[in-house]
Amino acid sequence: MIKDPKKYNILIVEDNPGDYVLIEDYLHELMMKPELIHVSNFSEVKKLTSEEKPRVDVVLLDLTLPDKHGENLITEMLALCGDAPVIVLTGYSDFSFSIKSLNLGAADYLLKDELSASTLYKSIVYTIERKRFLIDLEASEKKYRDLFHLSPTPMWFYDIVTLRFLDVNQAAVQHYGYSREEFLSMTIKDIRPPADVAKLEAVLSDRSVKITYQNIFRHTKKNGEIIHVDIYGAAVEFGDTHARVIAANDITDRINYISAIEKQNEKLREIAWQQSHIARAPLARLMALTALLREEFVSDEDGKMVLQGVLNSAFELDDIIKDIAAKSAAINIERPENEV
Repeated sequence: MIKDPKKYNILIVEDNPGDYVLIEDYLHELMMKPELIHVSNFSEVKKLTSEEKPRVDVVLLDLTLPDKHGENLITEMLALCGDAPVIVLTGYSDFSFSIKSLNLGAADYLLKDELSASTLYKSIVYTIERKRFLIDLEASEKKYRDLFHLSPTPMWFYDIVTLRFLDVNQAAVQHYGYSREEFLSMTIKDIRPPADVAKLEAVLSDRSVKITYQNIFRHTKKNGEIIHVDIYGAAVEFGDTHARVIAANDITDRINYISAIEKQNEKLREIAWQQSHIARAPLARLMALTALLREEFVSDEDGKMVLQGVLNSAFELDDIIKDIAAKSAAINIERPENEV
């Protein structure tokens, strides 16, 4: 029979010598390198974990020890063993207590009478791998929690049914002025200007809204200030709740800057129109009169040269006015799209 070459560090808490020998045989039957630590009571476990702190991959725990048993034993063993998962071994088939043991945090519950090398091996391997998976999952969740809470961009989760805030980061608290507790008592409607709530409801009821979306909204801070925010949202699961995570980038300064530029551009276009339609009219008359004088009323060459110079300057000025008007008309600063 092929044995598992991995090294397993196993703590066996068993007071019955016969049961320990049987467990030891089962482990050696399918494992090439099991490192076994055997203690026979709870006091020895306390001493071992307080003094030596050995590396343990899994704990096999007899449910009835001379100095402790049952629910209290499981609870205190879990506290002592830290990250090491605990598999309960017992000679009593109590289904309700087996469920309770798992609820308390035991990784598995095995009956000694039904124990075999394969069932014990499978339970140990599955328990260790599941523990590693949970540790990796917790590390991943912590990373994403840190990304959320430490982000400089205001972010929050909200319930897509009730629209209530489920969580907010510190950046949102600082930017909007509400405390976290205040946010959690509110819905996303409460940070909208009253005039914009109907538009928000229309967006939320639109079935074409994708799992992720981007849009520009107006929000209201606690002090009443209205800001423009570029919203990025994505559908997520928040515990057992269907939710959205939102990142809100305040673009108020950009909107105000564009508005100021638009006003300046409007003035430039007005000046260009005045130059094109008002200034060019008398200039055109001046050009016509100069040409008439040169051809009809001035006969000497010097006079004609002077008038030609005036006419050339008038044409040059007309070209300049047309160029300014064309450039002013071409100015077009676009506002952000999708503003709601």
